[in-house]
Amino acid sequence: MTTADGPTRRRDVRREHWTRRRQLERRLHDGAAVRISSLALRLGVLDAPREQIEALQDEVAAALDELRAVAAGIYPPLLHEAGLGPALAERARATGVDVALDVADDRCGPAAEGAAYFALVEVLAAARGPLAVTVRRDGATLVVAVAGADPGLAAVLADEAGPLGGDVAVTAAEIVGRFPCG
Repeated sequence: MTTADGPTRRRDVRREHWTRRRQLERRLHDGAAVRISSLALRLGVLDAPREQIEALQDEVAAALDELRAVAAGIYPPLLHEAGLGPALAERARATGVDVALDVADDRCGPAAEGAAYFALVEVLAAARGPLAVTVRRDGATLVVAVAGADPGLAAVLADEAGPLGGDVAVTAAEIVGRFPCG
């Protein structure tokens, strides 16, 4: 393999990684989650003391919530269904981070969106103050700009953008990650 083929191969492997994550999330959602939901409904028609049925339904509901959390950690369904903006807004609300989000509706492939999402989730988790996050598509590249974050968090974006052939720059005002949409 020539050196020119190395980066291309790594990008292809990384894209395949994100595709597999998305497929695994769908299998959990469409298989086990549906089966557990059906079980919860069937418990409601059993001929047993009501308290026992309600206790079993509570356990089934807790198992379903845990399964959904695992699936969302693999590849959030909202990211696939609605895009990066709604997925990030939901995550910001859940964590209570003070963040201004400006995310364009333009979509990229699951690799770019997944990598950008999980990088930004880590940035949100490490936030010590208010953040401003802007996400735009520039041709075949998803551009993510984060203002107000510790510049050391550029490494988090680089860890996700780099394997896809992207890069990260730090200016005085912001961290900018570029994720190829490919």
